[in-house]
Amino acid sequence: MKKENRKLAQQRRAQERQKQKKIRKLKKFLAWFIPGIIILLLVIVLVADAVRNAGSEDSQEAETTESTSDTGSEDTSSEDGSAEEDSQESGSSTLSADTSLTVKDGDTVNIDYVGSIDGVEFDGGSTNGQGTDLTIGSGLYIDDFEEQLIGSHPGDTVDVNVTFPEDYNAEDLRGKDALFVVTINGIYQND
Repeated sequence: MKKENRKLAQQRRAQERQKQKKIRKLKKFLAWFIPGIIILLLVIVLVADAVRNAGSEDSQEAETTESTSDTGSEDTSSEDGSAEEDSQESGSSTLSADTSLTVKDGDTVNIDYVGSIDGVEFDGGSTNGQGTDLTIGSGLYIDDFEEQLIGSHPGDTVDVNVTFPEDYNAEDLRGKDALFVVTINGIYQND
């Protein structure tokens, strides 16, 4: 009987070793598989979020363009992309924050602004720190807005005083005096 017991014991140990080997393989597989799935899900979420954000920016841009073209009036936030497209189409200009540069007519500048009436900010009167491109003299902004930036330098903050036209698309702003605090972020320079 001892021989049979020894043989059974060897078989049990062999089965246990195989079982342990399978468990190690499974653990190794799961150690790679689970993080891989997590990374894949994270990438999918990030891509979906980027696509959704791009879609909402496009719709906001279309709404701004549509509201400006429907009324035929100027809008301080309606420069939505014309100046950006001009600077991007050339493809050979870079934004310079060199403080020795001076804004002149025809320059494309990147600005941030916050508009207020009687000290109170109003909807659509701010770039919210995102910056926007503007070609000086393009006429995209309210009369005299662009001209007041001429002579300033990157890094300057300029107080721009304007009066909204009587035919302005936002009824609550028509004919009102506004102050825009404009920061010149830089001037596009041709390479």
